Amino acid sequence: MLKNYYSLGLMSGTSGDGVDASLINTDGETNYNVEINKYFEYENNFSQKLHSLKDKINTVVDLETYSREIKALERELTIFHSKVVIDIIENTKSKIDFVGFHGQTIFHNPSKKISKQIGDGKLLSQLTQTTVVYNFRQNDIQNNGEGAPLAPIFHKALVKQNKIELPVCILNIGGISNVTVIGDYEKNDFTSRDLGPGNCLIDAWVRKSKKGNFDKDGAYAAMGKTNDLMLNQALDNFDNRPDQNRLSFDTKDFDINFLRGVSFEDGAATLTDLSGRIIGAGLASLLSDTRNKLLKVLVSGGGRKNKTLIQKIKSRTLKNLVIQLIDDYGVDGDYVESQAFAYLAIRRYLKLPISFPNTTGCKKPLIGGEIVKNY
Repeated sequence: MLKNYYSLGLMSGTSGDGVDASLINTDGETNYNVEINKYFEYENNFSQKLHSLKDKINTVVDLETYSREIKALERELTIFHSKVVIDIIENTKSKIDFVGFHGQTIFHNPSKKISKQIGDGKLLSQLTQTTVVYNFRQNDIQNNGEGAPLAPIFHKALVKQNKIELPVCILNIGGISNVTVIGDYEKNDFTSRDLGPGNCLIDAWVRKSKKGNFDKDGAYAAMGKTNDLMLNQALDNFDNRPDQNRLSFDTKDFDINFLRGVSFEDGAATLTDLSGRIIGAGLASLLSDTRNKLLKVLVSGGGRKNKTLIQKIKSRTLKNLVIQLIDDYGVDGDYVESQAFAYLAIRRYLKLPISFPNTTGCKKPLIGGEIVKNY
């Protein structure tokens, strides 16, 4: 019988508004139970500082140019994460074996073999007196993978644990949208890839217009009208991008600069339409051989709450795809990613692979993450 471990996963996504924390109990393979899911919003103006820094980093050179600023923000981010860990420790009777620390992605360029997440695992271990697993992407990138997406192996465990009928897709809509297609419970019969923008363009537009951090329920987009000329231009640019075979994206691969002279609401509508069309077309392309049978697409991540975006996806994909919220199956769609990194931390300890040729493009299944016990 396999041994179970308690692992706390910490995920700070591209929205940069806070940390999702999930404590799970799992053997790292066949089963898991969720003990705690909790969200911690960043304090004061940290989110603003984070986005300001990310806006400055557009090339590899910028990582060196702003290295001091990056280091200072990394320390601040790590200290915040330590408060999250301590809060969870104080609110559970379970002894936490591992902390899976994703950190905050500030630059991702697989063609340059660079994916930079800020987050000091050694400092987090010292401050929390816990064993921390972090830096999940580097081994994959050094072995010809793209470093993302990493959640697919957990998606398979999630589907099996909740007895969801196969085949099925997990569509995660964070800043970037990605999909995992699962065909078998036992074999590593799954494939995954990023599809394109999820919330990143919409969020950037809302922040730029000082209307908040995101379009709640897609309400702004619902009030606007798509600018077809600008939409078609953006779609052409995406369809004609030079790196058609990429499996992963960075939010910096997309921008809102093509929107000029439109109202706030029309801009929100255009960006939501753009993101929905790209996601819908990506699903249709990836799942084109399933046209003759119904296939469930279960949506997780913050984007699932954007009703306008979901409607755009539904209207632009294959008619045989049944798009549902993952919450309909008893899974909290806000915490799939944080649970995933808790799960991946245990797999690293057990030396089990977390990335695969059909997910990141690596040559063979690979373990990932550094283990640190700094106390």
